[in-house]
Amino acid sequence: MPGGGPADAPVTYVPPDAQPPPGPATATTIPTVAPPLDPDVDDLGTRVPLPGRVRRVVSLVPSLTESVAATVPGLLVGATDYCTHPADLAVARVGGSKYPDLDRVRALAPDLVLANAEENRLSDLAALRAAGVAVWVTGPTTLAGAFTSLRRMLHACGVPATPVWLDEARRAWSSTYDGSAPARTAAVPIWRRPWMVVGSGTFAGDVLRRLGVGNAYGDAGARYPTVTLDDIRSSGADLVVLPDEPYAFSATDGPADFPGLDVALVSGRHLTWYGPSLLEARDLLERQLGAAVRGGPPAAGGPPGAGGPAATGGPPAAG
Repeated sequence: MPGGGPADAPVTYVPPDAQPPPGPATATTIPTVAPPLDPDVDDLGTRVPLPGRVRRVVSLVPSLTESVAATVPGLLVGATDYCTHPADLAVARVGGSKYPDLDRVRALAPDLVLANAEENRLSDLAALRAAGVAVWVTGPTTLAGAFTSLRRMLHACGVPATPVWLDEARRAWSSTYDGSAPARTAAVPIWRRPWMVVGSGTFAGDVLRRLGVGNAYGDAGARYPTVTLDDIRSSGADLVVLPDEPYAFSATDGPADFPGLDVALVSGRHLTWYGPSLLEARDLLERQLGAAVRGGPPAAGGPPGAGGPAATGGPPAAG
């Protein structure tokens, strides 16, 4: 979920693990391969016919849009309707990341289209390739992998050196994990009706791990398994992390469902996007996790979860 889908998406939103297979490869069968050494091969091992110079880029992923805009903004000619950063981005819009208008993409004559294996349907990417459009697909599932993926993606766009913001983001996260056991265990719902949670092999799960928070569903067989509310309550988690996207959990929508558990409301962008948001994500997420409150029915005169700081308050251990 690297920045895809609006926070107020309709309840028919279906994360990639629940989507019908678009072809031989699906968005859930991301090959677990080491980052290719070949600069013309994307994260999924696909050779991309890059032109001698990339002048026109369409991004189908909000976090990648932000990354290019922060580095070489003049390259972007198109982005999704949900590419909200930077706020002053003035490019043609091509629909959503899940269902982009492929005709509109092709009409922009891009030298390169940027996509993500989790966020975009591989059938759409195959259709673009069949029309002669070069498509670069990212697929990091860890924080370290995201730094490498971003550097390689920007190199494909014609950026020879690592941008300053990417080096600074890497430094910001360099001291967050030493192999220690997580201080807390969390369940991380990302949707309701039905309830879905962050499962195994996800970027968000790795970000939390580096902040001292384990994932109660880290060994699940799916990246975003569908569960019941009772499953979450009995998962063994002592913390429920509620991001504000793709579902817009808030103080009045979410905490009341988890009586007896600490609940942390966090920025979905900073938990799931990889790009310039990583510069501030560590500090912000540590503060938001440390501000967890006890879930359950609302206190008198207050919103759900407003019963005061969690008994085990304070920032989670970063090691």
